[in-house]
Amino acid sequence: MNQSTTTATVYVCLDVHKDSIDIALGEAGRDGEVRHLGAVAGGVVAISKALRRLVSRGHCLHVVYKAGPCGFVLQRHLAALDYHCEVVAPSSIPKRSGDLVKTDRRDALMLARLARAGELSAVRVPDAVDEALRDLVRAREDAVREQRNARHRLKALLLRSGVVYAGKSAWTAAHLRWLGRLALPHAAQQIAFQDYLHAVSESGARIARLEQSLRDALADWSLAPVVAALQALRGVQLIAAVTLVAEIQDFHRFDNPRRLMAYLGLVPSEDSSGQRRRQGAITKAGNSAARRMLVEVAHLYRYPARVSADIAKRQSELPKAVTDIAWTAQLRLCARFKRLAARHVPHNKIVVAIARELSGFVWAIAREVTPPAAAST
Repeated sequence: MNQSTTTATVYVCLDVHKDSIDIALGEAGRDGEVRHLGAVAGGVVAISKALRRLVSRGHCLHVVYKAGPCGFVLQRHLAALDYHCEVVAPSSIPKRSGDLVKTDRRDALMLARLARAGELSAVRVPDAVDEALRDLVRAREDAVREQRNARHRLKALLLRSGVVYAGKSAWTAAHLRWLGRLALPHAAQQIAFQDYLHAVSESGARIARLEQSLRDALADWSLAPVVAALQALRGVQLIAAVTLVAEIQDFHRFDNPRRLMAYLGLVPSEDSSGQRRRQGAITKAGNSAARRMLVEVAHLYRYPARVSADIAKRQSELPKAVTDIAWTAQLRLCARFKRLAARHVPHNKIVVAIARELSGFVWAIAREVTPPAAAST
């Protein structure tokens, strides 16, 4: 739907829900009117009809709505109809401390005022294939969380019953054989134990199925070369690399690594005034799944730098520029981990600091592999 013949620009701001969509209009310019148009049914059909009526009146539409649980289906539909549609980050929407009234109408009107003033930040909308693979990555993450919870419940039952495993490590093959032979004194308790044990085994099988599905889907994914390149880094194996790429996707949207660090919430918070400068814990803004994965990987840099047989195998078919960056990362991060530990910095702070710098090397490798033109397609 070409709008090139229209003249007046109108910001059409939507408060999107499953069953309803509130529409507010903001005319361009400082003195433009902001008004509530009404509400339509949820879904793409009703909103498309409302937008066609606005176009027929001679308006050039700039559609805006907040990112939320309804996803990007509406944005893709409107973009296919040649509307200029942006999805904005909820974190970019200011809120007055004394404003305790929240309705869909007020939210839509607030969006219209802010969009007209240019005070909203649009998020990157992934294409359907990238989003599908990210959903698969998050399904695996949910399965891992369920496995961890199932294990905690089983261990809590055994602890309440006074049953303690004498081996060194839990959830090894020896531990699972011990659980398989275990018999509790009461029949009801044994039933509860078997149910918990079944939940643990089923969650493990679920994780294995999802990981195999990730390997199968990776073969046809356009970002597979980035996944392979990131595995040159120490501790970044297939699942870690897929998670980072699926969550971040286009590394070229970050002009420098510091922007990626901020996006991942790995930069310190700050409360400074006058001559006083005070930094606090990391912001934890942005993508939490990628941040958690980087923190997990960062633990491995407490060991001396070396290229193990597994790392060498992963690097065997990668460009020299990528392996050079990976080795530079090892030299720097392992040395920094050792220096911080010698200063008796708390372990968790060291790990987060290493994860922050590691994200910079991830940024460098990803941009080395993917040219800007390919990243933007």
